[in-house]
Amino acid sequence: MHRKQLVYSLVLVFAMFLCSCHNSRVKNPIANVDSKQPDKVLFDRAVEAMRNNRYDVARLSLQTLINAYPDSEYIARAKLGVADSWYAEGSTSALAQAEIEYKDFQTFFPNMAEAAEAQLKVANIHYRQMEKADRDPNQARRAEDEYRALISMYPDSKLVPEAKARLLEVQEVLAQGEFDKGQFYYLRQAYAAADARLQSVVDQYPLASVTSESLFILGQSYEAQKAQIDGMKFSEVVKAKLDKDFIDKAAAAYSQIIRKYPNEDRVGDAKARLNALLRPIPVPTPEDIAFNKQVIDSRGASSRYDKLKLVFKHGPDVASTTKVGDPALTDVKVTNAPDIVREIYVDAMQAAFAASATQNAKPAGAADTSTSTATTPPPTSTTPNNTTNVDIVNRNDLKLGPHGEPPKSDPAPGTAATSGDSTSAPLPPPVQVNDANSPDQNNPAASSSSSTAAAGTTADQKADADKKDESTSKKKKKGFFRRLIPIGS
Repeated sequence: MHRKQLVYSLVLVFAMFLCSCHNSRVKNPIANVDSKQPDKVLFDRAVEAMRNNRYDVARLSLQTLINAYPDSEYIARAKLGVADSWYAEGSTSALAQAEIEYKDFQTFFPNMAEAAEAQLKVANIHYRQMEKADRDPNQARRAEDEYRALISMYPDSKLVPEAKARLLEVQEVLAQGEFDKGQFYYLRQAYAAADARLQSVVDQYPLASVTSESLFILGQSYEAQKAQIDGMKFSEVVKAKLDKDFIDKAAAAYSQIIRKYPNEDRVGDAKARLNALLRPIPVPTPEDIAFNKQVIDSRGASSRYDKLKLVFKHGPDVASTTKVGDPALTDVKVTNAPDIVREIYVDAMQAAFAASATQNAKPAGAADTSTSTATTPPPTSTTPNNTTNVDIVNRNDLKLGPHGEPPKSDPAPGTAATSGDSTSAPLPPPVQVNDANSPDQNNPAASSSSSTAAAGTTADQKADADKKDESTSKKKKKGFFRRLIPIGS
């Protein structure tokens, strides 16, 4: 009896052990649901296929689940799994399809926690396809937009710190590319284009490793433009205005290096330039000094081996990216070269001509004491009391000279330059003489008759030419040789 009970107990324990082993095999590690339903079987089959890198088989199982069981609890996981299979495949076309699938998942399931994960995967797709800093920045800009979207759309997600770290790396690459272009234009003396690129680095990427260098080259560019202006044929008023503007801009760039980047290498050079420009040297705050030191300490550096790998690597070098601070989440107004030229040069022209118009304008009610017979029109006025409006000056209406100088009034052809009478008739043009038909200078009669004969001969020749040009139906007589050899007749 006891032996039978012992046997039954062993059989029961063995059966329970088999049941527990079976349950561990069918347990879903993703959904954490123990079920034997067909939709779960399809999902488990897709998971197993993805583990073995059989992405087409996994997508087939997941699409079957989505189409056959639209109300299944695995629908959300199945849609995300389809996108993950394309993402894991990794080719360019597969990544493009993965982005579409992730966007669809966010559209259908915007409130799920996995929606932030889908947005991060979309940003990582463009991050993986980033080119080097001197190549096409399109993928880097797309990655920047997607990481910003994740931070703004899901601010409470646990993935936000990772998105910010990646965004700093992307902005480091973009800043390096803009800096390279600005330095290229500066070395070729295209200063307006260089200013636009370098100012964009300063305004949009203050934490980049090239920002302080951008400020220093920007100051050098302004000083070079000031030296160019000194050698041009501008009026003294224009030169004074341009010199002041360029010196102020250069001093502002050097001062910003000392205040915002007090531990960078260019601080000593910036102080030297401020002393040369006779401008005061600013004092940075302790907070700025401490923060800039943390930023510098957090940056890394690529070894020689890493730089060698970059030759064969598709992506850029992000070792110098800071690990401290928040990335820029909004775009500032982009600075371009035409705006810079318009702001500096046209404003100086307007100020110069406004001052010139003010000096040349007559006071109201003044009598005309001029004794000259020439009439001078009064200056154009758009305000009462015959005063010149100097606030708005249109350069196209002023008809400036090639270097911005006021136009000079040239004398009319045939009029003496010193004549003060504007009503005097112009001198007749000189008589043209044909050397071939020149008359005898010693015989005036022969000269007149020769002129008359020449005129008559010219008229006869013109009539003969008109007759030759007229078409006729009469056949011309053939010559002797033409009659012998009738070619083309």
